[in-house]
Amino acid sequence: MLKFYFNGSPNPTKVALFLEESGLPFEPIAVDTRKGDQFTPDYLKINPNAKVPAIDDNGTTVFDSNAILLYLAEKTGKFLPTNRAELLSWLMFIATGVGPYSGQAVHFKHFAPKDQNHDYAHNRYQYETDRHYKILDGHLAGRRYMAGDSYSIVDMALWGWARMVPFKLGDDAYARYPHVKRLVDEISARPAAARAIALKDKFTFKAEMDDEARRNMFKHMTTKVA
Repeated sequence: MLKFYFNGSPNPTKVALFLEESGLPFEPIAVDTRKGDQFTPDYLKINPNAKVPAIDDNGTTVFDSNAILLYLAEKTGKFLPTNRAELLSWLMFIATGVGPYSGQAVHFKHFAPKDQNHDYAHNRYQYETDRHYKILDGHLAGRRYMAGDSYSIVDMALWGWARMVPFKLGDDAYARYPHVKRLVDEISARPAAARAIALKDKFTFKAEMDDEARRNMFKHMTTKVA
């Protein structure tokens, strides 16, 4: 059976959505990144980048959420747009732009030390995240889904991050991206999405962002490179 290494953050949740939508049998395995589970030797054999998600498909390991989505879609033949160029373009746009900038926007908005001046970094990542969502919103203005005429892994990849827009950009941010919001609402109403979100509730994850969690989540705070 496919093993799915995950927690409740955006990237694992979009893979959970595919697994729930496709009906693939899988074994969920919790990786508590606030406790440092991602650095255990056994997990590093699966994902040397020490991130979630990752899968072990009967000995074939795949890491990075967008790579996993593409792998599973090709394996099952499900949720693949017919236009491969459009699929790859938007999937990589989400992988290399939306995800990384969103993650940094969250970090500098919520987790960067408050006793330091992060105005430049905070503004840069807020700006870039907003810019990416404006591109997405313009693309969705004339179409229902991100790639082609049907729901696909590109929509799942976007949903994982886009459902967290208020946390990244503020409570009123959705008003700037009505077409993104429309797609998020449509996907969130699907039963598979509810199951994907609820998957984390079957496990106990560390909730506190204490010193231990910060050491495990933000290694740069204890290791000076520059």
